Order: sequence, then C-alpha cells, then structure tokens
Amino acid sequence: MGSIKSVAVVNYSEVKGSVEIREVEQPVIGEDEVLLEVANVGVCGSDLHQWTSDHSWAVNYPVVLGHEFGGHIAQMGKRVADWKEGDRVVSETAAVIDQNNPMSRRGFYNLDPNRKGFGYGVNGAMTKYVKVPARCLHRVPDQLSFEEACLTEPCCVAYNAVVENSRIKPGDRVVVIGPGTIGILCAAVAQLCGAEVAIIGLEADKKRLEIAKKYGLQTIIGDASEWAKRTDRMGVDCVVDASGVSDSLKIALDLVRPKGQITKVGWGPTPLGFSLDPIVQKNVTLQGSFSHNWPVWERVIALLASGSLNVKPIIGGVWPVTDWLEAFEKMHHHEIVKSVLKPV
Repeated sequence: MGSIKSVAVVNYSEVKGSVEIREVEQPVIGEDEVLLEVANVGVCGSDLHQWTSDHSWAVNYPVVLGHEFGGHIAQMGKRVADWKEGDRVVSETAAVIDQNNPMSRRGFYNLDPNRKGFGYGVNGAMTKYVKVPARCLHRVPDQLSFEEACLTEPCCVAYNAVVENSRIKPGDRVVVIGPGTIGILCAAVAQLCGAEVAIIGLEADKKRLEIAKKYGLQTIIGDASEWAKRTDRMGVDCVVDASGVSDSLKIALDLVRPKGQITKVGWGPTPLGFSLDPIVQKNVTLQGSFSHNWPVWERVIALLASGSLNVKPIIGGVWPVTDWLEAFEKMHHHEIVKSVLKPV
C-alpha cells in the first residue's frame, strides 16, 4: 500500500515561505496504529508560524502540516482493539510520547518533554491519509460534522486553559487578549463557566472581533482599562492571554486585579522588555497552559455534540488542500478566524 500517493501540504525547510504541495507516500502503519482517511483538517496559527518561519519550536523537515483533524478509520494495526474500519474519529496531537516519562505516567503526556506532535514532529493531516496511534483516537458522534469535529483540538486548548488551569467562577469578570481561534474559544468557554467576558484586539482585528460578537462577547479595540475596572476599580478576576505575543503580558498585568490570575496560552519567541514586579506587588497568579490530555478531549467532544460549545461562527470557509495558500493567507491577514481544509 506504500506505493499509493496523495497530495499534501508540506513544510520543507526553515526558510520563510517553504511550504508547497507535494506528493507523499501513503503511510505504512504499525501494530498499534490506524490509518486514518482525513475528512477535514483545521489550519492552526502554528501552521502559519511555520509557513512564515517565526515559530519557536523545533521542526522535523520536511513534514506534512496539520494537527487539527478527523476522519474515518481506513485500516488497523493487528494489536488495535475496540475500533473498526469506518469508525468516525478525531485524533489528539501527541503523536509520539514516552509512556514511561513521569509526566506521562501521571496522565499529563502533553507535558512529556519528549512529546512530538503531528505537523511538526511527525507528518500531519493536510493530506488524504495519516497514521495515528490508536491511543490518540476519540469517537465522533454522528450528529457532529467533521468540519466542526476537526476543531476539537483548539477547543481542547481553550478548555484546558480556562477550566483546568484557571480559577474562573460564575460571576467573575474575564478579559481575553487576542481574537484568534484560541482567544475566541477561550472566551466562549469562560462564558460557559458563568463569567462576564470581554475580548480585546487591535484595529487589524476588526473582522475577527465582529465574529466574536456572535458569541455575545463584549469586544474592545485597544485599551480595555475602563471595562476592566468598571465595577470596583480593582481590575478583572482573570486575564487569558491568547495573543501569541510575549509583550501582551504587560497588558494583562495592568488589567488584572490584586490576587487575580493571568493564564497565558499564547506564546511568542520575543524576550520581555519590562519588569515583572507587578506580579509580586499584586499577589497575582501567573499560569501557563499547554495542550491537553484524554479527559479534556472527552469533555470537549460532549460539549460540541450537545451544541453547548459552537464552533460554526469561527469557520471562515472550507478549501481543498490544493488551495492551502488562499486558506493560509485569509487567516494571516485576519480576514477570517479559522480556515478548514479538505483532502483531494
């Protein structure tokens, strides 16, 4: 089967713009893996960062991009149990982990330093077939379309940041920095937790902020101080920083109330150029949040299937993988929040 070829979106070097359509061999699966026929794959901000070469993680070039995906099981390794060909599934991103690592053994394999993900560490899903360890699979209910289900992964990033790693309670006031996919989903999940939520962006984010309004969010361009200090002039209970720029932490420090929390889920390679003393002075909790694990995926799929968490408003279009450049550019220029690709 290895002689069958499909077109794929391949990131082939660290030079800026080094992404193109190439033919790739159909993967050969191992005993504990499945061959997944991809139905849809979401474009992530990290795919864009690899395309523009301003990422801050190691990439195994050349690599097929894409880690937000779902589809049908086409073939199973001989040790794979509890699945069958044709099953509708989505896949977690932790393609390679050390199962004996202390973090993995505690269930936090997302924090295993040896972890390698689809789309940078191993070949991802912007193609027709991808091989996936069976441990990564989750069942997709029939009522959930793959265009929505392929966005389970960014929803899990948001759920892990807001529910697992933040202390948000009903009645809290929350500011989210950055109206990209993760920012809008973090804001939506914070609303599910009972918070009053505002999301802030720049002038260039106007179109994305209009989409955020579909979630009933308060949207702010620029300075959010007035909104943050409206009730008792102390600031908000939690700031979720999803901007992907290190300097936005300064904004978070200004907006958070004493004894509040900042949860940082966006990241950028640029060093900070300011003092972190306000963390001490305000007695603030600064919390990082990275990736997700099995129980988060199960909970998010249930929320998506029930309609409690709706990703339809952020989907700006579906393109064939051969039109990847248009899909990437529309996100890069902030015309839309999320592009979805479909294999050909």
